[in-house]
Amino acid sequence: MKVAYVQMEPRLLDVNRNLSKAEKFIREAAAKGAELIVLPELFDTGYNFQSREEVESVAMEIPDGETTEFLAEQSREHGVFIVAGTAEKDEKGKLYNSAVITGPLGSGYIGKYRKIHLFYREKLFFEPGNLGFRVFNIGIAKIGVMICFDWFFPEAMRTLALKGADIIAHPSNLVMPYAPRAMPIRALENRVFSITANRVGEERGLRFIGKSTIASPKAEILAMGSEDREEVGVVELSLEEARNKRINELNDVFRDRRPEFYFV
Repeated sequence: MKVAYVQMEPRLLDVNRNLSKAEKFIREAAAKGAELIVLPELFDTGYNFQSREEVESVAMEIPDGETTEFLAEQSREHGVFIVAGTAEKDEKGKLYNSAVITGPLGSGYIGKYRKIHLFYREKLFFEPGNLGFRVFNIGIAKIGVMICFDWFFPEAMRTLALKGADIIAHPSNLVMPYAPRAMPIRALENRVFSITANRVGEERGLRFIGKSTIASPKAEILAMGSEDREEVGVVELSLEEARNKRINELNDVFRDRRPEFYFV
């Protein structure tokens, strides 16, 4: 299976421009054979909001909003699955930092995830996610979804792996330097592939680090983006590597767990 990250620079509060830019990168990834494409966190809205009113001006319902409809249309047109981060406004007006997954069949909409671990000033605008960690079976693979700061909590990726994920899609807006080093270890711990799609650029003095990363179940870095350029990375994965949890003939990552001793 071929997978891709899109590393792009959204413009704050300019949804139309960001969708247009994403369309170009999705087309490029699909032309290179990617079947699963991961876009950054809040790829359509930008990140460094100053007020709740700003978020409300660009947040949309899922699946009825413009961004989800755009992603579904791109999935159908190119025959690909897409995971992308967006600002969600629910029917009660609550705001969530969410991710949407779309595919090529039917309406295109498959599901959503709401970010559970909010980072810094996100807590001023968004509600903590309330849907749990979700794994989506797209036929060829099972895709777990988490967003940016979720990586900091090992339980997030472990939960997705225990639920059967082969690949962890990880839309991000990383500003700290740690995730590109840590995500290969998270992948190793859980014997899964991970796709971190980060953004680049600067918003209101906040600089994003790029370095989008695809990592293997053996902690190999299969692709890594630059620190400052917009680009697409495409890698072919052997999913059987993620389905074999054995380290050697006597050790298995999951069967050797002793959860009765892990709680305090």
